[in-house]
Amino acid sequence: MKKIKLAVVPGDGIGVEVVPHALKVLDTVAEMHGGLSFEYEHFDYGCDYYLKHGDMMAADGMDRLRESDSVFLGAVGDASKVPDHISLWGLLLKIRREFELEINVRPAKVFKGIQSPLRNPKDFDLIVVRENSEGEYSSVGGRMYHGDNEIAIQNNVFSKRATKQAMVHAFKLAQSRRRHVTSATKSNGIFHSMPFWDEVFKETAAGYKDIDTVSQHIDALAATFVTHPERYDVIVASNLFGDVLTDIGAGIMGSIGIAPSANLNLNGRHPSMFEPVHGSAPDIVGKGVANPIGQIWTAKLLLDHHGEEEMGSLLLDTMEQVTADGFLTPDVGGDRQTDDVVDELIRRLKTKS
Repeated sequence: MKKIKLAVVPGDGIGVEVVPHALKVLDTVAEMHGGLSFEYEHFDYGCDYYLKHGDMMAADGMDRLRESDSVFLGAVGDASKVPDHISLWGLLLKIRREFELEINVRPAKVFKGIQSPLRNPKDFDLIVVRENSEGEYSSVGGRMYHGDNEIAIQNNVFSKRATKQAMVHAFKLAQSRRRHVTSATKSNGIFHSMPFWDEVFKETAAGYKDIDTVSQHIDALAATFVTHPERYDVIVASNLFGDVLTDIGAGIMGSIGIAPSANLNLNGRHPSMFEPVHGSAPDIVGKGVANPIGQIWTAKLLLDHHGEEEMGSLLLDTMEQVTADGFLTPDVGGDRQTDDVVDELIRRLKTKS
């Protein structure tokens, strides 16, 4: 029996609602598999924890999370309770940095049954590989002076090691897909870091002669994500550029509520973390209408990461059958409750066992 130990952090808002549903789905998949099981350890870290304890997680929180095979996260943040810079840096970004989750992978595709806002989405199916540890989100910088003389300095930091690592991951993904990698750049406007990015991309591409490549400036790339997303296969991008592109990817799918992501540790020293792209959505908490697809698709990425690609594909295919038959929450034009979508998914999965 293969056992996967998950540290479960529902976090805030709808994370607390959709994570238990995703765990029920994972248990169903494990039952179908017959040789797989999940062991869950639940952690109540988040904004409510902060209000009680003054920190987003326990003092030994990272040590406890480190004992898992992967972290399964719901959502982080509720600005009505805790300022966003405290909640994010105290939990989500803390895990990303200390666990060296240097690669962020976010797929986007036409999802059956969900209407894309694009007039003709042309069955786009793409993956953004985002460098997740440095770049524009470096904490290097500072503020000085006061009043009208106040200055804020934010330094971008690009190392060759982390930059090339993201690019290699993108090329390896492309080898199992349509063999095309696009590099998001802005070397015509950002004088130092983006020419450096382009040089590392060219050097990396030289080792993958079987992959077609193109470099595209981020402004034009963002526009083409909307006008012709079917052109793209794998896109590799810096921290900020990848963040922006993946929100566009979620938008052209029809809702950020269905978008998944994987934060990957590649050196084997720490667990990877899996989280949906959506936030905590405090405006719909308790209404039973949170879209569970983002968390469930994230569970699919978790299965893939642990070598269970066949079960991951079965899960996603079945989820698309459910949405194609009209089991949709209000954010994607339906009238179903969260429970309705998940119960139907589980019912259909059980018929395939």
